[in-house]
Amino acid sequence: MTDARALPARPTLLFVHGWAFDASVWAPLRAELRDWPHAVADAGYFGPAHFPTTNGPVIAIGHSMGVLRLLRRLPADCLGLVSINGFPRFGAAPDFDAGVPRRMLDRMAKRLSADPAAVVQDFRQRCGDISTFGEPQLESLAQDLEALRDEDQRNALAALPVPLLILAGQDDPIVPAPMTQAAFGGRAGDERHEREQGGHLLPVSDASWCARHIAGFITRLTQAA
Repeated sequence: MTDARALPARPTLLFVHGWAFDASVWAPLRAELRDWPHAVADAGYFGPAHFPTTNGPVIAIGHSMGVLRLLRRLPADCLGLVSINGFPRFGAAPDFDAGVPRRMLDRMAKRLSADPAAVVQDFRQRCGDISTFGEPQLESLAQDLEALRDEDQRNALAALPVPLLILAGQDDPIVPAPMTQAAFGGRAGDERHEREQGGHLLPVSDASWCARHIAGFITRLTQAA
């Protein structure tokens, strides 16, 4: 792995997780990228929410919905954005056929209000995760599920002022390849890598692969700066 101590700057890596997970999902990838300082957000799906403040240069790393959240507002002094299994829009729209149909997300929201633990478990299992989790916080889960259905950050992506690294799984059941292509395919100059047979939890299942690409991305950014 690239030695971060040899770089002219050591940006903080800001990790922002996706829907139905928490900050612990980053543990395998953070271990691979341990030479850099870390800051980790938590959306509050199973406990208190937390979004850390950072000082100095930052590399923002989002997984799944975490990318949507970062596109709302990048942290100050952000040098680059890393999208892992991410998207600027998730729900289908008249000009975004690759998104998930509204009726499916509405049905999921109805089930969530009745049995949040079952919905979270089902979703995490679809992602390939069978770990235990805490008591689901319905309000935050429901609010962000609505954002998955309606929010559109494609304009923010088009105006992104920093370089973008896109890491995707070819067999992602949540964000399939056509959605990734529809969301990011029109941008020139982005760095994009697809993991053969990769699923939706690349930070867990393919942490070393992600870390290798992120380390190279950081090296290029800091050397350019």
